Amino acid sequence: MITVIIAGGSGTRLWPLSTPEYPKHLLKLVGERTLLQQAYDRAKQVGDTTYVVTEASHSQHVREQLSDLPDTAFLIEPGRRGTGNCIAFALDAIARSHDKNEPIAFVHSDHHVRDTEGYVRSIQAAGHASSVSGKIVLIGIEPTYPSISFGYIERDSAIEGGAYTISSFKEKPDHETAQRYLEAGNYLWNCGYFIGSVNTFHGEIERVSPELHHTVQKLATIPEVMSTDYNDAYLSLEDQVIDYALSEKSDNLAVVPATFDWMDIGSFKDLHDIVPQDETGNHVEGENVFPIDVENVYIRNDETKPVAVIGLDNVIVVNTPNGILVSRKDISHRTGEVAKKLQSKL
Repeated sequence: MITVIIAGGSGTRLWPLSTPEYPKHLLKLVGERTLLQQAYDRAKQVGDTTYVVTEASHSQHVREQLSDLPDTAFLIEPGRRGTGNCIAFALDAIARSHDKNEPIAFVHSDHHVRDTEGYVRSIQAAGHASSVSGKIVLIGIEPTYPSISFGYIERDSAIEGGAYTISSFKEKPDHETAQRYLEAGNYLWNCGYFIGSVNTFHGEIERVSPELHHTVQKLATIPEVMSTDYNDAYLSLEDQVIDYALSEKSDNLAVVPATFDWMDIGSFKDLHDIVPQDETGNHVEGENVFPIDVENVYIRNDETKPVAVIGLDNVIVVNTPNGILVSRKDISHRTGEVAKKLQSKL
């Protein structure tokens, strides 16, 4: 089985720790390995072959962090063109040197997973389900609370291989709707993992997605992957998001409920939830930090100058060479708005 790690994030949601040139999957946020390195550690247990799709702006950092992978394992986008084109690019590269019926798992580089055994079991089960059903198979996470931050998959009837047909995809809901999904028991968080062979993907893309089929055909005609001609052709593509270009148009998808814990670290609140905390809910990281009478705070200082936080609750304080963030924890997801404004000025 082949794993493709998608590692092309834009670095907005965890600013100022994360930037477009050094997005969050390159950071050590939990433990001594970066999120990218942890994703690779899991991929090595799924199968013998791993590819990484990343974007040119930070590809050198990706190579340095995964130095034991050969050069041929790095698929470098000359510019971001959306997850749909990213997947089409990887499929084209893999089709040139692998069995087109071998299952491929497309996974993300910036997710936090503790249960590696459950992860491997779920991915391999999805690969088997795809092979026996001829469907593209997704991984769905059993929801543990009524999240309004994730999209949902409504699963339907069981099929061969331990998967389920998909009744519908749901956008990020409001709290009342999310509570209804949780109580219904047949809704799963959509973590954005896709599993299927080259032939399975290409067949479904041709059937339901003219835009992505155009990408597949265009790239396949160019003799050398990542050559100048190839990169120019890729840059000429319109952005395509896989959810809109394929998922929501296809009736030939299935889902396997995951047997592992999962977190998409989309905000500092999410990060605070998974890092070690003291008895008052505080996480303090870095030197020269002076918290006094604080509760439920995340403080990180990546510089030498002192940081003092006094008498506060439910806050995020992050000091890095890229900037300083002070935010109420429950609205820390709005950090991305600041990062995008900063990018627009550059």
